[in-house]
Amino acid sequence: MSLIPIGGPLAQWDPFNQFGSLYEKFNTLFNGNNGMPLETQWTPAMDIVEKDHEIMVRLDTPGMERKDMKVEINGNMLVISGERKYENKDEKDNYHRLERGYGSFLRSFRLPDYVDQNHIKAECKNGLLQIHLAKVPGKKKELKSITIN
Repeated sequence: MSLIPIGGPLAQWDPFNQFGSLYEKFNTLFNGNNGMPLETQWTPAMDIVEKDHEIMVRLDTPGMERKDMKVEINGNMLVISGERKYENKDEKDNYHRLERGYGSFLRSFRLPDYVDQNHIKAECKNGLLQIHLAKVPGKKKELKSITIN
C-alpha cells in the first residue's frame, strides 16, 4: 500500500522563495502610497558592441523619451543618466504585480584611447538608446599581456 499525501504530490520547499512576498508586504506597509512602488534606482540593460569603425552602446529604455535621458563625456568617461517616472494610475486599479523599475539610473564607463570624442552620436528610438562612438582612424587598440604570478 502506498501513501499519497493529502493535497497532492509533495513539493520541495524553497525558503528563499518567501523573501519576495515579504519585500512586497514591507513595501506596501512603509511606502505610504497605497501599495504603489517607491521610486528607486534601477539599471537599464546595456550592450557594448565593437565594430571596425565604431563602438556601439545600446541601452533598453522602454517608456522613456529623449528629454528623460542625458549622455555626457566627462574627461575620458562616457556617462549616461536618466529617470523613468512612475506612471500615475487610477487608485481604483487593482494591481496584482508591479515588476518594472522606476526612478533614476546612472551608467558610466571609461572610453578607450582610440575613441574619437568629437564624433559621438546618440539616438533614441522605440525604447532603445544607441550611442555611436567613432574610432580614430589608424589608431589601434592595444592589448597588454599581464603576467600571472
